[in-house]
Amino acid sequence: MIEPKDILIIKAHSLGVGDVLRASASWRVLRDRWPQARLHLLFLSKHPGYVTESLIREHPLLASTHFMTVREGDPSQPKARRVPWLTIVRQVRALCRELKPDLIIDTESAGLRTAVLTWLGAQACGATTVGVGQFPLRRLFYDLSSPSTRDYMMRWGLTSPMDYTHRDFVPLAALGLSRQETPIELAVTPAGAQFRTALQHELASWLQATGAPPDRPLVGLNIGCGTPDAAVRRPDLDSLVQALGLLSQRWPHTLLLCGAPFERENNQRFMQKYAERFGDSRHMIDKSGAGSLSELTGLIASCDAFVTSDSGPYHMAVGLRVPTLVWFNYEELAATHQHAWCNGLIRPTPEAFTQALLTLVQTRQPPLH
Repeated sequence: MIEPKDILIIKAHSLGVGDVLRASASWRVLRDRWPQARLHLLFLSKHPGYVTESLIREHPLLASTHFMTVREGDPSQPKARRVPWLTIVRQVRALCRELKPDLIIDTESAGLRTAVLTWLGAQACGATTVGVGQFPLRRLFYDLSSPSTRDYMMRWGLTSPMDYTHRDFVPLAALGLSRQETPIELAVTPAGAQFRTALQHELASWLQATGAPPDRPLVGLNIGCGTPDAAVRRPDLDSLVQALGLLSQRWPHTLLLCGAPFERENNQRFMQKYAERFGDSRHMIDKSGAGSLSELTGLIASCDAFVTSDSGPYHMAVGLRVPTLVWFNYEELAATHQHAWCNGLIRPTPEAFTQALLTLVQTRQPPLH
């Protein structure tokens, strides 16, 4: 195959922060294989207006990002009217004529919608197509097809449920590319850098006012999971209080809480419970709702360690290579990251939590960018 100059990657699964960031490992492998190629992401979104869009538009591995919606309305309207199929086809073909990709990769393994759009897009620009041969009919839409997801898992000895990062590597098998433990990645955005600078000034003033040592470590805390459907992933606050209380005794630190505006109530409840158990919470600052996802990159990157539930900021911290301890309420193999700077514990005891975090802070990685 001729070395591609432009590669169009099609995704259509979920616009959750973690779901999209998990694909960045495959973007890195593509860039390492073809360093001069420009990567373009086309995401078929259920609705317009997902907050993830702005963060992904700034990802350093992507030359451009394009979001096309299959329904009207917004994410709060799951039954909004569908966008006509022919409208989507025209949009995809127009984008392919504009970008002129040499290679189009369909990362979805199920259904025929993205397979058909990949084939129609290629007809508009003469690109080579790659996709997952999940069943014989699907292979007809691609010039190069990979084995099914099941065959991919068997080849690499993966267990079910499969680590979600591998999902985008299934089609890359058709190109002879493999993950080889490549981690996901993210960089501090320009807005994140500005937020980090402002935060550093705020913390300096706060430490001076409270009389705390200026070199005290900074631990980020994302309790997260503020929506009703995600509450099952939220740590038990009493257990979290016990764990962070022991950590504070053994490793005095400033605790920086973050989260969406609607998660502020959970943060305040945590701080109240902590003060009731340990006397005060004066070493804590609640920054929930203080910035966008883009600005959150600066907050996370400022931390010496990051404690989080299984949520979007968890994957952001791993991508930024900040020592990350994720608190699971149950085993979640698909959400794990196997790297030195992250660790996942299921309902840990205070002792296990503290030991794991103190081990992690020795693994701080240099930033990628």
